[in-house]
Amino acid sequence: MNANQFLKAVEQLQGWRQTAFLLALAERAFPNYALFSEAIGTKAGGKMRQLLDTGWELFEEKSTENTIPRLLARLENLSPEVDAYDAYGVYPAFDFCVLLEEALLSRLNPSKHRATEASRVATGTVMNFIIFSEGDDLDDSELVRLLDSHPLMKEDKMFQRDLILGLKRQRVPKEHYLRELQDLAANDGVSNLGITLADDEME
Repeated sequence: MNANQFLKAVEQLQGWRQTAFLLALAERAFPNYALFSEAIGTKAGGKMRQLLDTGWELFEEKSTENTIPRLLARLENLSPEVDAYDAYGVYPAFDFCVLLEEALLSRLNPSKHRATEASRVATGTVMNFIIFSEGDDLDDSELVRLLDSHPLMKEDKMFQRDLILGLKRQRVPKEHYLRELQDLAANDGVSNLGITLADDEME
């Protein structure tokens, strides 16, 4: 699947497949939020973990009109104010919140397309992290080469591509498939930035 084919496939995501795609992107990014929460000494990581799990459980519910607005309000309360922190970690933490918000909104209003922008947000998290951590003193051409060859960028592309291919093959959102999808996205607790937290640190 080349870049144009991938973009077209993302644009074609609809209904439950789009929501599952967005939740999977958020799942992969969750450790970024948890690490930031731990770094600033809050317990928000555990609360956000519960919120994300609830997002996955929404596939089992028929009525979401009352549930999702409450979840969105909780998410807003747990989302960091980017301008309030000097630490770089606030940016990937906020990106996670954007992805989860898009997933919840997609479940509430599945007719609106959100996957393309969310895909850009997820890839942008990785790209900006590489530039921040390794891009000093590089000119534009060197930076392009760094991004093209970086393992984190390759992993992000492969992850999103595999998500799309798997979703296209699945006819209905069966419970066992969604569990497998969540486990795949969780990546043994390693985020799209290659960082992880021990279980006790996320509680």
